[in-house]
Amino acid sequence: MSPFHSQIPDDIREKFEFYSYGHAWEILKEAFPEEWAELLRCFDELQLTVDDIRKAGGNESPIPKKFDDVLYPLGWREIRISGDLIVKKYPRQTAQRRGRFAADPFEVDTISGYIDGHNIDFLKNRVAFDLEWNSKDQTFDRDLLAMRTYFDCGLIDVGVIVTRAEELNDVFRVVLDENGEPLLRKYGASTTWIGKLTYRLDSRRNGGCPILAVGIKKGCIEGYDGAE
Repeated sequence: MSPFHSQIPDDIREKFEFYSYGHAWEILKEAFPEEWAELLRCFDELQLTVDDIRKAGGNESPIPKKFDDVLYPLGWREIRISGDLIVKKYPRQTAQRRGRFAADPFEVDTISGYIDGHNIDFLKNRVAFDLEWNSKDQTFDRDLLAMRTYFDCGLIDVGVIVTRAEELNDVFRVVLDENGEPLLRKYGASTTWIGKLTYRLDSRRNGGCPILAVGIKKGCIEGYDGAE
């Protein structure tokens, strides 16, 4: 067990698995104790039902709303940023003195939309939080690019991404959809689950942004006993 796991309450570790990249957990605990406590509260309160996981993904799924219900009243907000890049060119003061430049630029260029369309599901203070329940796994590339962009712009210090743990496949093999087929057909290997996220984090697609990856385990499914 990693050292930080022992400091996460047992009941939450029964419901979630945690992977810390770039000292993300230490940053959350020491620099953002209020935000970390609120995320732990959200994890503690999260309860899914078999009916929840049967429903379609995306905006039709009730699962993102469960996070909204806890985090929005606490001041977490969905954020999208855009920005232009202003490039200033300063001439050398004289032909004879290298490395000395004029105080004013001789030319200013603006690259419009240099940063655009980077969405974060929840942002509070300098902590970003994204949830990916059942999207195409390429969505993780978008999320990590957004978080590293926020980080590089000095807007956040740490990110948290929550997705499905691999062990939920045991549930999806047993629970049937409305057509009597196992849910595993819908929750396939090419959708968002923790292995697709940690693979990207191991190859540092988060850049320099510290990321806490969190997997939703079977313990989150209320009343699930392993049988349909």
